[in-house]
Amino acid sequence: MDLNLLISKCKAGDSKSQRQLYEQYKSLLFGICRRYFVNVQEAEDVFVEGFTKIFQKIDQFEGNGSFEGWMKKIMVNESLMHIRASKVRFEDINIIQLETKDDFDIESDMHAREILTLMDEMPDGYRTIFNLYVVEGYKHQEIADLLGISINTSKSQLIFAKKKMAQLLKKKYNLNIVHYGT
Repeated sequence: MDLNLLISKCKAGDSKSQRQLYEQYKSLLFGICRRYFVNVQEAEDVFVEGFTKIFQKIDQFEGNGSFEGWMKKIMVNESLMHIRASKVRFEDINIIQLETKDDFDIESDMHAREILTLMDEMPDGYRTIFNLYVVEGYKHQEIADLLGISINTSKSQLIFAKKKMAQLLKKKYNLNIVHYGT
């Protein structure tokens, strides 16, 4: 079925179309939730809440932009609301003290599946920032606004997240990843 027709039928409350939309996008949208939460049950809870919001707000989608992108944004926002409610701590550290240079570019040298697997081993704050910046493509200002933190906190958490990822990679693959301090 054509996506625009499917959306129209979902707006009209057609349960078969809603089921089809759910089946078509459940893997993609659950994957977003899963990146934010190690606990699968927690990810499932957020996923259900997110899909509920999609169906509640589907009338607000006016066809401007990608419907998939619209749904992804709802899932990301639902995940972040849950993280904020869980009181995940983001440490505000002086960014100048943390600047490092490494010879290993995590984003370009890893496959997505490896990133997702290793993200489960990261602390919640690191994983959240890493996911928003590296995977979702948000900028530090956007992350700061979404999470109610400073830009420097976002940057420092990303630096710590990359260091943690490098440690996990070194441990998993016995890599020699070198960090140069300033």
